[in-house]
Amino acid sequence: MWGACSLSTRCGKTGYVGGALAGNVVMSHIWTVLRFGWPYLRKYWPRLLMGILLAIGFGLTNASFVWVSRTLFERMDPAYAARRAEEKARATGTPALVKVGWLPRVSEQVQSTLDPWLPKAGRQPDWRQMLGGLLILPVMVAVSRYLGYLATYCNNWVGERFIADVRVQLLEKLYTLSLDFFNRSTLGDLLTRINSDTAALQRCMTNGFNDLVKEPFTIAVVFVALLLVNAPLTLLAVVFLPLCVVPLVILGRKVRRAMQRLVQATVSQANLLVEALSAIRVVKAFGLEGEQSRRYREYIRQSVHHSMKNVQAKELVNPLMEVIGMLGLGLLIVVVFYRQVAVPDLVGFFTGVAVMFTPIKRLANVPMYFAQGSVGVQRLLQIFAEKPTVREPAQPRPTPAFSRSITFEHVSFAYHDQPVLQDIDLTIPKGMKLGIAGESGCGKSTLVNLVFRFYDPQHGSVRFDGVDLRELDSASLRRQMALVSQEVVLFDGTIAENIACGKPGATREEIERAARMAYAHDFIMAKPQGYDSPVGERGVELSAGQRQRICIARAFIRNAPILVLDEATAALDAQAEAEVQAAIDRLEENRTVICVAHRLSTLQKMDQIIVLEKGRIIERGTFAELLALDGVFAQMARRQGLYAAKG
Repeated sequence: MWGACSLSTRCGKTGYVGGALAGNVVMSHIWTVLRFGWPYLRKYWPRLLMGILLAIGFGLTNASFVWVSRTLFERMDPAYAARRAEEKARATGTPALVKVGWLPRVSEQVQSTLDPWLPKAGRQPDWRQMLGGLLILPVMVAVSRYLGYLATYCNNWVGERFIADVRVQLLEKLYTLSLDFFNRSTLGDLLTRINSDTAALQRCMTNGFNDLVKEPFTIAVVFVALLLVNAPLTLLAVVFLPLCVVPLVILGRKVRRAMQRLVQATVSQANLLVEALSAIRVVKAFGLEGEQSRRYREYIRQSVHHSMKNVQAKELVNPLMEVIGMLGLGLLIVVVFYRQVAVPDLVGFFTGVAVMFTPIKRLANVPMYFAQGSVGVQRLLQIFAEKPTVREPAQPRPTPAFSRSITFEHVSFAYHDQPVLQDIDLTIPKGMKLGIAGESGCGKSTLVNLVFRFYDPQHGSVRFDGVDLRELDSASLRRQMALVSQEVVLFDGTIAENIACGKPGATREEIERAARMAYAHDFIMAKPQGYDSPVGERGVELSAGQRQRICIARAFIRNAPILVLDEATAALDAQAEAEVQAAIDRLEENRTVICVAHRLSTLQKMDQIIVLEKGRIIERGTFAELLALDGVFAQMARRQGLYAAKG
């Protein structure tokens, strides 16, 4: 800061330009972060205000060190006060700030109060003066540092809750988005936004915001104190202060670029970790450990490279500021001796310089925190700006209890302009058991997704008791449906908690009754903790058949009138399939059933079966009728050994 005084006028102009540019960049980052954060921060405004007030108190106590140090040295030289009064009487052109009348009066009143408690040259010290001289500096340090501690605590208290709220709202936002968003996103990127981007924002709010509040006020009040001690020296240093922010312009840009590239590398390595660990059996089976490690090592190398660029830019700030500061300090020492500044003023002035130096260093890091935080904010804003493609109606119609039918009227649907369903006309009356068959990619699962309104058709409509699904509340619609799919999803909790997912708040009696209906009670009770046994991550503590029967129990406890089975037994062996099929047969009783199956044997009891090919219904009828038709369905049955060729 102080070394700027030694630079030329031309450099001074450059400093002003650089300072203005740096100010614009820094303020842009700060404004981005604070504009994003204010809706979350204002709910904690009492604690936030308390932190700001404590920071002001911290700044005032720091400024008092200048006054105390000068006062103590004044009392060592009784003739100094007389000389200073004469100098003030002769001085002209003093800045208006120094002429404020109440400051000298306050100073005189404080000195009068403290006079009996402070030692003074030429006066015999008593116990009060000895005690005051011993304790005045430790007491001031204690007050100052505890005020700083409390200010930091309050700001961190707000910051931690602020980040917790952001993370919760971010997850809630993700839950509102449609499936197509997740199809085009990667899990690693979403995890990085929730964890890493919010962590950068947290550092910005807890460290950067704390320093942004506390340090500028400290610098301001110490600056005023220095003006009172020696205005010419203070103004000489401050004239070229904008030059000190030139390093922040260059380094701030480097931090932002490094942060953006670091985020990209972090997303790539998170994606690889998710893929490798979730598919560990495949990795081991095909001997991919070396290849996956090589890829991860490359991502880590990129991450380390960009992290070090980030560290390099951040850590260069302090050395540069210290070198500039020491150069300026050396210049001021020369000026002090040239002007023959009195010792008390000299001590007070350099005390202020020393007190101000640490806040300036800390404040120099603030642009770095906000540059990093603004990168995270922009990525978070991208998520919050996402709109679901399946939108809830502004005034949804009441969803009645299912009583008539589900109807597809000229329904067409495409993924990225790739047709999946084309002109589907289908009616599923209440109580019907409908089977859906076809080769992979023919649109079977898409038909189910439209029933649940995970997507909306591009053309036509899906109707629930004659009402377009787009006019109904999706949550109330889905409460009338239960899903058992090939993709078994169990959460990392107990067996009872996983069954109760079908009906939040279910009693233990309801849970056990659902498990008995799914033929799961016996193996559950064989577990050491029964229904309170943990299933492990992704249900690793259970066999495939047991996991599927837990899902069927979840459907039983939901007691929904519409049951959707999406390849529910496709991943099971023959024995597990027989066990699960018995539970499914019981689950299907007295319900409307939509059963998607690749194993055609599971469709034998369906009231009607439709066969899809390239998104169109090409055959429909009962199991026997489709075999007699000897078309596509019959060919599929022959390949599975269910039907012998004619002749």
